[in-house]
Amino acid sequence: MNAATPGLGYDPADLTDIPGTTIFTTASSRRAYHLHRFCHSLAKPEARAAFKADEAGYLSGYALSDEQREAVLARDYNRLIALGGSFFFLIKLASTDGWSAQRAVSTMSGMSVDDYAAMMIAGGRSPEGNRSIKGKY
Repeated sequence: MNAATPGLGYDPADLTDIPGTTIFTTASSRRAYHLHRFCHSLAKPEARAAFKADEAGYLSGYALSDEQREAVLARDYNRLIALGGSFFFLIKLASTDGWSAQRAVSTMSGMSVDDYAAMMIAGGRSPEGNRSIKGKY
């Protein structure tokens, strides 16, 4: 059994076996530092306009990895999260496209916006198959 991390009451490594879950850590935040800087820049109207006018050109001003750059251009939010992105920053990209958080998340789930909304209104995704494989959480 792993030791609990002080202040958390559990070992974050115990969460890595939850299907479909990416744990956001200090390491992933560091890996996505430049991605987050890019996303944060989109808070300014002039930055959004510049990005929309020339996405690749605008991205060249940020030290993103090739994978991050490709995922931004493809609006592949699952890949961006796997590359260290935090949805709280990534939502700025979705908003730049005029997307709601609900629309962005529906793309991540493979569901239509309406189907995703209906699922959430009905209580969310079933916990079956979405719990810790070890059964701890």
